[in-house]
Amino acid sequence: MAIPWIFFILVMVLIGKSIYDFIQYKSIHSRIQMKEGHFSLEIFIAMLVVYCITMVGYGLVYFILSFQGIVIVEHGELREVTIWGSVVHSIYFSGVTILTLGYGDLAPVGIGRIIAISEALIGYILPAAFVLKVVQISSRDNDK
Repeated sequence: MAIPWIFFILVMVLIGKSIYDFIQYKSIHSRIQMKEGHFSLEIFIAMLVVYCITMVGYGLVYFILSFQGIVIVEHGELREVTIWGSVVHSIYFSGVTILTLGYGDLAPVGIGRIIAISEALIGYILPAAFVLKVVQISSRDNDK
């Protein structure tokens, strides 16, 4: 019974490390000049990678929690799904949540609701971190 919680903690640490590394990112080598500013391809790719890691990581969290009876319900009712179906539902729900689409076809139960709120919060914060990083790089370049 402790093994799913160990995986849960491991996945959460990896997600946190990924987001921390994105925020602390220092080296910027490839910039594409635009008319009135910079577009950093390197930061954009880093942001996409962080989004994907976070989405799959939270999907794995939902999947792991499904073994503990904390599930995602479909259209308001519990349905029996295969393990593969549970993985697909978990990652799909994670993607819908982090991108703040909120279709409503799947909903978490129990502690999954709190986890979904934290994922949605990350989904709101990452674009702001991306913009701040680009502004920070532009101001550093203007100072030089």
